[in-house]
Order: sequence, then C-alpha cells, then structure tokens
Amino acid sequence: MNRFATQRAAVPALREAAAAVSLALLAWPALAQEATDAPAKEKGQLETVTITAERRVENIKEVPNAVSKISGEKLDVLNSGGQDVRFLSGRVPSLNIESSFGRAFPRFYIRGYGNTDFRLNASQPVSLVYDDVVQENPILKGFPAFDLAAVEVVAGPQGTLYGRNTPAGVVKFDSVKPSQRQEGYLNVSYGNYGTMSLEGAANVPLTGDWAARISAQIQHRDDWVKNQVPTGKTGELEGYDDRAVRLQALYQPHKDFSALFNFHGRDLKGSARLFRASIIKPGTNDLVDGFDPEKAYTDGVNEQTLHATGGSARLRWGLGAINLYSITGYESVRPFSRGDVDGGYLYGGTKPYTQEGQAGFPAESSSSMSGHRQITQEFRVESAAAGPLRWQGGLYFFDERYTARSTDYTTSTGAAAGYVDTYQKNTAWAAFGSVNYAVTQDFQLRGGLRFTHDKKDVKVTSSYTDLNTSTGVTANTGDSKWNWDVSGTYALTKETNLYARVATGFRASSVQGASRFAGQSQATPENVTSYEVGVKSDFWDRRARLSASAFTYTVKDLQLTAVGGQSNANRLLNAKKAEGNGVELNLELLPIDQLLITVGGSLNNTKIKDPSLSLPACGGGCTMTDPLVAGSTTNYSIDGNPLPNAPKWVANLTARYAFPTAAGNEFYIYTDWAYRSKVNFFLYEAKEFTGKALTEGGLRGGYIWNNGKYEAAIFVRNITNQIRITGAIDFNNNTGFINDPRTYGVQFKAIF
Repeated sequence: MNRFATQRAAVPALREAAAAVSLALLAWPALAQEATDAPAKEKGQLETVTITAERRVENIKEVPNAVSKISGEKLDVLNSGGQDVRFLSGRVPSLNIESSFGRAFPRFYIRGYGNTDFRLNASQPVSLVYDDVVQENPILKGFPAFDLAAVEVVAGPQGTLYGRNTPAGVVKFDSVKPSQRQEGYLNVSYGNYGTMSLEGAANVPLTGDWAARISAQIQHRDDWVKNQVPTGKTGELEGYDDRAVRLQALYQPHKDFSALFNFHGRDLKGSARLFRASIIKPGTNDLVDGFDPEKAYTDGVNEQTLHATGGSARLRWGLGAINLYSITGYESVRPFSRGDVDGGYLYGGTKPYTQEGQAGFPAESSSSMSGHRQITQEFRVESAAAGPLRWQGGLYFFDERYTARSTDYTTSTGAAAGYVDTYQKNTAWAAFGSVNYAVTQDFQLRGGLRFTHDKKDVKVTSSYTDLNTSTGVTANTGDSKWNWDVSGTYALTKETNLYARVATGFRASSVQGASRFAGQSQATPENVTSYEVGVKSDFWDRRARLSASAFTYTVKDLQLTAVGGQSNANRLLNAKKAEGNGVELNLELLPIDQLLITVGGSLNNTKIKDPSLSLPACGGGCTMTDPLVAGSTTNYSIDGNPLPNAPKWVANLTARYAFPTAAGNEFYIYTDWAYRSKVNFFLYEAKEFTGKALTEGGLRGGYIWNNGKYEAAIFVRNITNQIRITGAIDFNNNTGFINDPRTYGVQFKAIF
C-alpha cells in the first residue's frame, strides 16, 4: 500500500475511534445513574486519585486535561528489572521513550511529538519536572526513579503553568516528602545477568520543627554481551553501576510556613549504547539470521560515566487569603559517553552489507560536557480563600550554560584525533497567570496566559582545520511569545465530568553548532495549537473509573533534526507544519475485591505537511520507500510521513489477583503488558529503518505478611523474550540497537 492510501485509511480509523468516544459519552448518564441508584453494600472501591498537574492538589476527575498517573505497587513492579526511566514507555497512553545514549539521555514523545536530536544541547518538546524543578538538558532527564510518590504524564501543551519547551506535554516526578513519622522501607532484588537493585528510604528522627528523609538507590548489572573481536578494545559490554541519593529536610514551625530543602546526586559508570553493525537484514526490518543478543562485533572503545548533583529550596508562606511560593533550583551534570559509532570491525565491501560486524569505515567518537549549571527561580502566588474564584500567578527565571565537546578517535590507536566545542548559554524569563471560576455548581471555566522571553548564545571552537564554517561559528537568538489556554468542565452527573480544552505552546529557537561534516544550522521557534475533548467518570459504585479524550493539534514551523545520511550530517530544519490527532483511554476496574485491572490505549496519527521538504538517501545502503523529488535522483520527499518514533497505537494492561489467607496475609499474582506499533526511526521512510511492533510483558508473584510489612516476590520482565531493533544509526551501514532481553529475579521488601 502506498503512503497516500495509508493516509486515506487512517481517516476512517480516526472517525471510528471518535465515534466510539461519542457513544461512550452518550451512554455515560445511564451508567452513572445505575451507579447512583444501586443499593449501598459492603464492598471495595477504587481509591480517589489526586494529582498536581495544574500546580494544586486536585481530584484527577476535576482536571480538564488528559493526565495519567502511576504510583504505588504499579510503579514498584515496572521498576523491578533494573531499567532506567525508559520503563515508563508505553505504560500510559501516547507515551514513548527511547535513547541512543543508553541510561544517560532519554528522549520523550507524547502523542507522537518529540525530538530525535542526539546532541547534548538538543531541546525537547516534552518537559520533565522533578520535584517542581524543570530538567531542561536531556542528560538531566535520565535521573533515576526511586522513592517516588507518583509519576504524572500530562498530555498536550502546558505552556501556561510550565512554560516554554512544553508544547507536547510534561512528565512530572514527585518524591515522597519528609514527615515526623518514623517510617521507611528497604527494597532489594537480584536477577540474571547479575542484575541487582537496592533501594531504601527513611524519615530521620529530628527534634523540634524539623523533619528529614534520606533515599538512595543502587542498580548494577554485569557485562552480559561478549565481544567476538579478539582485538576489540572493550571485551564485555552492557553492564552498569548506577547510584543515586536524595536528602530532604523539611522545616515547618507552624501551618503557615514551610521550607523544603532537597539535595540529590547521581553517579553512573558502565557501557554506552551498544551499536551493532549491519544487524538489519537488507530489504527488510528483520534481524540478520543467527543474531545473538549476547554477542557483539566491535573494535572500538565503549564506556560511559556521568556525575550529577543538584538541590532545591521550596518555601511556602500562608497569608490568609493567599499563599506565596518560592522555588529555587540548581542542577549540574558532567557526562562522558564514548562509543564505536560504526559498530563493527570488517571494513569495505559492497553495500548493503549482509554480515554482522561489517561497516564502510571505522568511526569512533565521544560526547562530553563541562561547566554545566542550571539555575531556576519561580515566585508564585495563589488564592487560598473559599469561593467560586481561584487564581494563581507568578514569575519564572531560567539560566543554563555549558560547553559540550564532541571528540573523534582513531580506532586503530584509540588516540583522540580532534574535537569540536560548542558553548551554549540559555536564559529565559516568564510571567504567568491562571484563573479558575465556578460559573455554576456544575460548570467551571479555566484560563491561563503566559509571556516568555528566551535567549540563546552559541559559539563553536575546534581543533580541526577543516571545520565547516560556511554558515558561521556563532549564533544568537531571542524569542518572545504569548501562550494561553482555555478549558471548561461540566458535571454531567455527580460521577461524570465532560471537558473541553484549547491550548497553545511553543518551543524556542534551536541551534546546532558547526562540525566537520555540516555547517551551523538553526531552527526557528515552533508553535502548536491543540484542541481536546474528554470525559472522566467513576461508575459501577466506584468499582470502575474511565477517562477518554479525543484531540487534534497543529504545529507550525516544526523543528526537525535530519540525522546522518549520505552526507553524515546532523542538521536542524523547519517543516511548514505537522498535524496530529487521535484518541486516548484509561480504564480501571475492580470487578471483585481480589482483582484489579487497568487498561490504557491510544491512537495517534501524525503527519509532516511540507511539499518542499526533502532529504538525501540514507548512508548505509537501505531501501528507500519515499518518492523521489521530481527531477532529482538523490533527494526523497518526506511530505506526508509520520513523525519519527511516533507509534500509531500504544496499549497497556495490568492485572492483579490477590489470594488472602486466614491469618490476614496475602499471596498475589501481577501481570503487566505494553504494546506499541511500528515506528519510523528517521524523518524518511526506509524498510530497514522501520522498527517493528514491540510487545513486552511482565509477570510477578509474591507473598505479603505481617500486616503488609514484608513482601517476597519473584518476577520476569520481557517474559516472551521478544527482541526488536529499537533504534538505528544512519551512517555507513545498517547499524541498530535493541531492547533488553528477558530478565528475571527475586525481590524482598520490608517496611518499617
């Protein structure tokens, strides 16, 4: 089927999905009425879910936005295999996470909208906020997930309350806060490949008005991939030691003042992303015959280190009718990642290569960063008085600067051949406000407005004499933008809310400095407008909860990254626009007291719309499926292509069944599954660089005793051992990287 037929086919699918949501809306009054009229009786109910997506604690049903929350046991289960934050991928609707750096540099996509850029000064349209502090640099976004109260994924533009670089949405991590209660936990697991995870937290007893909490996590995996090249400089790969700590101190002399201080750090040492040369069978997206995940064929060095430290101070003053907040944040990170980019050791021959380990020529490089520091400051005031009107407003300041270095190496000797340094300074400030008004008891309106000014200064220096300076080595940008959102919520019944939302967002200009292979490139700001309608309801006497939404968005001047290709260049460009639309659903069911089921899913259609946009063919001898531009023998049109790493379908399922004992203890079994459909790795479409659909499942069985204080469990992750190519390098061969194989282990948790 050609691309245009595929696009036509997507329209009926979207209409059918929208019709399904419409039918659900029409049926909801009856369902809710049935729940209301049902006689009261003794039985379990779903717990109320509260979120802070709009900077206040609210019932998730009252928030006119698509928000998904993961917390408690579910978060613990998903994190049991020792994976980094990518374990969240596909676990809520429309969320995809991937990385070509391994544990150090996750790239987030919401509703198909993200950024594939791998440079250390890349900006992303999905913002990550950890304990109220934005983590702007992509390296900061990989901080481990431990001792968390919740993870919230907020879809769609969040420009009013969270600012620039949130046009796709926000992922929020909230740590468990200190308290005067003497409590804590210890969680330890051990599995195959020598995988070990040790996590613990405790409130530290203090006197007076102080409370403190210390949390830590240690994750380890042995090197489990054996390099088959006798002369290879790295013999075994894919192991890691990842350690993180968080110390919090809370001072609260009375209810009208509190000060929460947070210090955190991380040290990572292990393998960089393992690039595997020519593992893709030419003309297909299959792995080559005889592929073994535990073998590699590389002659270069592979290593990765990362050291990060940060802190924050969150102050709150209660002044009767208003509350004042000050949030000060500091982050610093020092990463180093070196890898064999070609991924092989056999050089030369005719493309496309058919033997694993073949490459056109050796290429080895590293990325590092020095002098990094990010400072943020927010002042916010919110109403605290009762009444139909609630409001908040504030000022935000951002300052980040660093030098990113890219170094090339001579593979035969391992010596550095030269470097390119890119210095970037990014400052921004914003003023924002938001108003909520209850027009009637059943109808509420919300609106917000934000003005942002963003400035970047970029300068490149290099040891190379052949640096491409054709477009300069310095750049300065300055962008100002108003963003707004308007939403309404209508209580159809006591249990059911309908909502509609219109929101805008923007991502400031991006600059990629000059290299040997490409001149400096710059992308102008992108702007998004999003429309969303949805329903949120508790029904079946609160044994069921559903949220469903339908959305459409348009991004004008979409920033894209053209990676690799025959020119071996990484350059920025703007598409005239891109469009996305789809539906999302979250459903929780408690059919009987012992069984809890959650189901989530999304349909996302994305499309680049720019007839003038074209790219040269891939560099590794792939099979292009895009049409050639009229009159050209080298450039292919990408107009109409889906956005990269944007699966059309995402689905997830969890089910937990409990077997209570007469003594009050519990046996249980828990399973979780995540699915995403095929994805394009790059802007163009090629058979080899289309990732197959991926389904990963987990199974866990355990025993909980002594009033929930102790738990012992066995677990399996990627239970079917499905191995897929999850990313590729468009360079001088068809190089790819894969997901983790099946892992299994035992786990023990004690709460005290």
